[in-house]
Amino acid sequence: MPLIHRKKPQTPPSEEVVNADEDSQKKPPHESSSSSKTHKKSNGGGKWSCVDSCCWFIGCVCVTWWFLLFLYNAMPASFPQYVTERITGPLPDPPGVKLKKEGLKAQHPVVFIPGIVTGGLELWEGKQCADGLFRKRLWGGTFGEVYKRPLCWVEHMSLDNETGLDPEGIRVRAVSGLVAADYFAPGYFVWAVLIANLAHIGYEEKNMYMAAYDWRLSFQNTEVRDQTLSRMKSNIELMVSTNGGKKAVIVPHSMGVLYFLHFMKWVEEPAPMGGGGGPNWCAKYIKAVMNIGGPFLGVPKAVSGLFSAEAKDVAVARAIAPGFLDTDIFRLQTLQHIMRMTRTWDSTMSMLPKGGDTIWGGLDWSPEKGHTCCGKKQKRNETCGEAGENGVSKIKPVNYGRMISFGKDIAEAASSEINNIDFRGAVKGQSFPNHTCRDVWTEYHDMGIAGIKAIAEYKVYTADAVIDLLHYVAPKMMARGSAHFSYGIADDLDDPKYKDPKYWSNPLETKLPNAPEMEIFSLYGVGIPTERAYVYKLNQSPDSCIPFQIFTSAHEEDEDSCLKAGVYNVDGDETVPVLSSGYMCAKAWRGKTRFNPSGIKTYVREYNHSPPANLLEGRGTQSGAHVDIMGNFALIEDIMRVAAGGNGSDIGHDQVYSGIYEWSDRIDLKL
Repeated sequence: MPLIHRKKPQTPPSEEVVNADEDSQKKPPHESSSSSKTHKKSNGGGKWSCVDSCCWFIGCVCVTWWFLLFLYNAMPASFPQYVTERITGPLPDPPGVKLKKEGLKAQHPVVFIPGIVTGGLELWEGKQCADGLFRKRLWGGTFGEVYKRPLCWVEHMSLDNETGLDPEGIRVRAVSGLVAADYFAPGYFVWAVLIANLAHIGYEEKNMYMAAYDWRLSFQNTEVRDQTLSRMKSNIELMVSTNGGKKAVIVPHSMGVLYFLHFMKWVEEPAPMGGGGGPNWCAKYIKAVMNIGGPFLGVPKAVSGLFSAEAKDVAVARAIAPGFLDTDIFRLQTLQHIMRMTRTWDSTMSMLPKGGDTIWGGLDWSPEKGHTCCGKKQKRNETCGEAGENGVSKIKPVNYGRMISFGKDIAEAASSEINNIDFRGAVKGQSFPNHTCRDVWTEYHDMGIAGIKAIAEYKVYTADAVIDLLHYVAPKMMARGSAHFSYGIADDLDDPKYKDPKYWSNPLETKLPNAPEMEIFSLYGVGIPTERAYVYKLNQSPDSCIPFQIFTSAHEEDEDSCLKAGVYNVDGDETVPVLSSGYMCAKAWRGKTRFNPSGIKTYVREYNHSPPANLLEGRGTQSGAHVDIMGNFALIEDIMRVAAGGNGSDIGHDQVYSGIYEWSDRIDLKL
């Protein structure tokens, strides 16, 4: 007989809670705990999901960050210095304090000229996506808008691809005043340390001037659009007049070096192409030009930037995460947008290598031949690891003259074994491997598969061929750039054609002014591996719209090898090779030459890189890196001594650690 179960009477929820509480009170403690655990498990409360882990991790990071930020703001300002001194011993006085104790005072007005990275840009007129950004920085500052509206930022930072000037409805202008380039971003100084030290001996805004300009434009177009060259001329004249007739000391950095080279020619040329200052303007108003990290002869880094929108760091990032920068991530094809934007900036073409194979070397030779990239710090006038103990280098010789090689085997092969197929007459195809790239147009779309194949089959490119290569892959960009810049060597500097402004920023195609009392310094860092030549490959990624890529697998494990991740390095400041920074002052301008007919005195001052001793030291006071050198105490002291009335002899003439003299002697150039 089946069992008949009587239905249990329902209990109201409130009674259930009361009964449950009563039962728990009656049960022994261990039973209550056990039943509680069982109840939690049955409801899934004990499971730990990925979301919980992420929230916990983010919470820990935020709490740690705020705690460290609190400690940083709470600790005394002198605490980092105290810790550093406990580790390394007493720190030297900053140059400003040291020179003030010596009794030096402000004498000559100082003009700063920022470079391609260090000058801030702000918005004056924009599209709807830029609402609320009037006079907010688009370059320099916090870069907050880059993260919030990246495509809008790219649109507003780009110039017109036909004219190289403002796109319709957009006006981005250089920030004015010393704040234009004192800090690139909060906490990341550029000119601030030099300005602060100059203030110790009496400098202020009345005798310091930041000649900010829109570094995206060609040099002559900064005058056409913004009258920047005219304003620089007027400000220098005013500062000299209000400082008792004392001539100005000019301190350009990076691309600002080329910009001021253009200015010295422009200011003496008659209007309308020039400033109408007359042939003696520089002699009357300029005491010294102290160039910091000057790319006088260009930088190979500019080639890779224009060719494939990458340099060493970007190439390594692409190798670590293949396809990440090429893929359409959140509708932002990163490298393609960078390429499209930077190819509208005429200024990038001012940085291309000048002098061709005569300066940079050919298939089988280069001025730096025999150099090896050792990690140890160099002694004065000692070139890093040029030979082993028996006089023979253990490292494979580097063909630095081969600026671009398609494959490591081509970079190392004898020139007789290389069978080039000329690309210059190759017919460009009509199809492109990746049709989705039309969303982010670059000039590679017009090349087609046939054109891309022709580039790779040429195999190796020297400095002369690189210019032809860029004309082939980016004809619109180079046609626009060629109207403003030139990369050759003048046979006859008196030829009337060199009155064209496009030659004025090339030191090999123009003369220095007639100013025999003026001095020119080349101040730059050494001891850091610097990009000089590249190993490339065809990019086979289906997501990529840029068909060429640095071949990061081309690598040498030897510590002293100059080939790392597809890049051949040489001595320099991490951005500009020694050859570009030092050759003009070490050789081509030294004494009376056809490039320096009045015999302006030139000096080479190298600063051997020494990284910071600890994290509390920040970016270091002995750095030779391209931007960090702006905080180098030795460099700042040299500038201050000249500004306070000294000259090249007072600061010790030349100071050389690299092989610049030997390398300069290998260049066969008529002087």
